[in-house]
Amino acid sequence: MATEQQRKTFDPVEMMQLYAGISRKSGELMTRSLRKMRGACVRPPQPFQDELGIRSAFSEAWARMASDPLQLAHTHVKAWQDYAALWKNTMFDLGGLKLDPVAEVPKGDRRFRHEDWQNRFLFDTIKQSYLIAARHLHKALNGVHGLDETEAMKVDFYTRQYIDALSPSNFALTNPEVLKETARTGGKNLLKGFNNLLDDLGRGDGAKLRVKMVDDRAFKLGVNIAATPGKVVFQNDLMQLIQFAPTTKTVYRRPVLVVPPWINKYYVLDMRADNSFVRWAVAQGHTVFIVSWINPDAQHAGKTFEDYLNQGTLAAIDAALKATGAPDLNLVAFCLGGTLAASTLGYLTAKNQKRIASTTFLATLIDFKQAGELQVFIDEKQVAALEKRMKQRGYLEGSEMATTFNMLRANDLIWSFVVNNYLMGRDPMPFDLLYWNADSTRMPAAMHSFYLRNMYLNNLLCEPGGLTFNNTPIDLSKVKTPLYFMSTIEDHIAPWKTVYAGSRVFNSPVRFVLGGSGHIAGTVNSPVANKYGYWTNEKLSDNAEAWLDGATQHPGSWWTDWQQWVDKHGGGKVAARVPGKGKLKAIEDAPGSYVSVRLDGKTGV
Repeated sequence: MATEQQRKTFDPVEMMQLYAGISRKSGELMTRSLRKMRGACVRPPQPFQDELGIRSAFSEAWARMASDPLQLAHTHVKAWQDYAALWKNTMFDLGGLKLDPVAEVPKGDRRFRHEDWQNRFLFDTIKQSYLIAARHLHKALNGVHGLDETEAMKVDFYTRQYIDALSPSNFALTNPEVLKETARTGGKNLLKGFNNLLDDLGRGDGAKLRVKMVDDRAFKLGVNIAATPGKVVFQNDLMQLIQFAPTTKTVYRRPVLVVPPWINKYYVLDMRADNSFVRWAVAQGHTVFIVSWINPDAQHAGKTFEDYLNQGTLAAIDAALKATGAPDLNLVAFCLGGTLAASTLGYLTAKNQKRIASTTFLATLIDFKQAGELQVFIDEKQVAALEKRMKQRGYLEGSEMATTFNMLRANDLIWSFVVNNYLMGRDPMPFDLLYWNADSTRMPAAMHSFYLRNMYLNNLLCEPGGLTFNNTPIDLSKVKTPLYFMSTIEDHIAPWKTVYAGSRVFNSPVRFVLGGSGHIAGTVNSPVANKYGYWTNEKLSDNAEAWLDGATQHPGSWWTDWQQWVDKHGGGKVAARVPGKGKLKAIEDAPGSYVSVRLDGKTGV
């Protein structure tokens, strides 16, 4: 018998529409698949290529584990002891006595936040059983002796991927929240979830599952995101340069030029009005310029890292100085844009050109020796395979890069959406950072190959004379420009200790600041939110941990600390500058046309 709640929830018309949607979408996907199969039948099957080196790494790990039976037996005994303790706890729980859990949920893990994971003994037992198995499996494979560093990192990373995928929270019959929703809605959530699954398969053309992470209907470029008023005042075939309109009567004499990464779009620093770094910097009295990179395609295949320097940072510096009449400027660069900015600093220093008064590096790698978990995807074999694919198309597809970054935080950026979209049958929430994250861009083949080989594989940027641009060797140790380094303590893309090591490459006066949270949220941390906090230490040690031990923690946003620092490099005040009224005329309104080109062929404006 259906409950009163189920009768209220059940709508026969809506259920029929859901069934009709499933039938139509399934038919469309089946038709696409059959067409592809007909084409595939004329091609011989391709042998398995272990491009990622996963099979070879795990084969080596299992062989080494088998060669140490004593350690394997010890692991089995410890796991057995934990399961025996869990069984005892379960028996006491049935008797009404709650004991301390055998396995605790890791801090920050949101998979088991629903109250039934704690209050219902069955689900508590399932959860702890999973956590015990996960702990021992990870510990066993992570502790294999004799693996080289690259193999050990792959084994650790892909073991965690496997463990995360098998979480009981990812399956309808072992997730109490999903079971409750299924009972409440009479199964409508699962029908809606199946419709969502078919939609995502359709977006991947039936061959790939592209999980939808955000309600993209909630955002429109230039309206409620990337909406700081300004004008495009310069462009070439790699970038547009946007100058933002002032909101103060006077501004600093030295303008601020922002160089974002060309992975994704510039508006990570110009989100909503209340968390836009650009809008906030303008309100502090800065004349702000930002580079908006092209979303490249096959015609940009030959664009090199040197082209990004010449047509990117150097061209933007020339244009910003021409537009304002200032002799020099303050540079702000984020992530990959910071790596390019460091190359630019080294080049200008070698040419004895003093056009940069100060540089701010946000979550930027310069010394790539310990570059974090991205190294799992970057070794000689994988780079060579990637180069082969890029050569065929002329670029790295943006979705491939997005998948790589999402795997670094699989529970938050993959599995949470699988549960929400497919099991709970809900639509994704409107969230600006996830909208930006989904707006990925391609990488030109020549540039990306250079970047992976010379930065990640060979770590040449921090070597004196390691890189040459325009026939000019660069040496970052000769840079004297004042520098501000900001990193975040939970960054999984640019680990803060590695960012700190990069700050020690220069012989410049350096201020290092450590923010809270991760790569994006910790950087886009507006003072309005008053979140996370940050650490400062005037004394720079050779060791990152020593620096943190002596650091002082402050509440709020690192933005305010940066403003106090950059104020000293502002060069005094002048009358506010209106975009398009100087020596560079306005081409179009911000956010410009380059940022609006999406991978799906649509525009966001």
